[in-house]
Amino acid sequence: MDMANASIYTSMEGLTALKARASKDAKGSLDEVAKQFESLFVQQMLKSMRQAGLGEGLMDNDQSLFYRDMYDQQLAIHLSESGGMGLADVIKRQLGDAEPGERAGSSMPVKSIEDYQRLAMAIRLYQPGVSGDSADVAESPKVVATDNNRPDPNHWSRDEFVEQLWPWAIEAAGLLGLKPQALVAQAALETGWGKHLIRSADGSPANNLFGIKADQRWDGDRVSVSTLEYDQGTAVKKRAAFRSYESLRDSFHDYVDFLQSNPRYDKALESTADSASYFTALQRAGYATDPEYANKINAVMNGAEMTRALERLKLEADQPI
Repeated sequence: MDMANASIYTSMEGLTALKARASKDAKGSLDEVAKQFESLFVQQMLKSMRQAGLGEGLMDNDQSLFYRDMYDQQLAIHLSESGGMGLADVIKRQLGDAEPGERAGSSMPVKSIEDYQRLAMAIRLYQPGVSGDSADVAESPKVVATDNNRPDPNHWSRDEFVEQLWPWAIEAAGLLGLKPQALVAQAALETGWGKHLIRSADGSPANNLFGIKADQRWDGDRVSVSTLEYDQGTAVKKRAAFRSYESLRDSFHDYVDFLQSNPRYDKALESTADSASYFTALQRAGYATDPEYANKINAVMNGAEMTRALERLKLEADQPI
């Protein structure tokens, strides 16, 4: 085994050799450097996954946990060198010799997340079931539809979940003063990234992205399903009626209206400049009974899946959203 190999996480000689090669041939070492950076992200992800476990095993001790951490560090490097999560390619482009504001190997400008906000406000986006010309949606790429021509998030990957909801998240976030990714993260938590969207008896999606219930003020369609509520910190399964919408865009619009028309959420709406403070205030106002609701949303918003999806949006800035 070549111990002077950067693929072995304990090998300081390997990293030193990589540093020496990079100083002499920056471009030639770019692939390996990018993989090393990706392995750091993967290692943090594995660490977070371990911390999210239910607890240590009966036979675990300081020594076993020490060796487990060693295994995770080596596994992170192995995963990165075996294709990884695609972050190495993104990092390589960032570390490459592209001019500022341009993508490596392309003359197209690289847009920021804020550029998408300005783009979405400049064009009118339509969803089937909303008044207006729905042809724009029919021509949009990667829209997975059910038999009744409604997009169904159940078929989307997590990257596609972010990509498809992004235009409507920008609209709603602009009205609230929030970051669009904050709303997408909340929708991801409420629906399990679209895999557990509330559905009617015939299996069609209710398009309720934010878990808003149908109380006496709601005169639209509703769907009754089992849900998990927290009563004094204890999870209890109950049956409740939830609002049903014609489109996913309607869900965003009603979310904004629901908050702005309810005085109990005034303090939350005053905290939208900081997403973490907003969700904490939203939880305290009684939006959700889960005592960890705000923390869970923040974990999704700052997690690897959201980070990867936002990077993908930036890299595809030359395509309509």
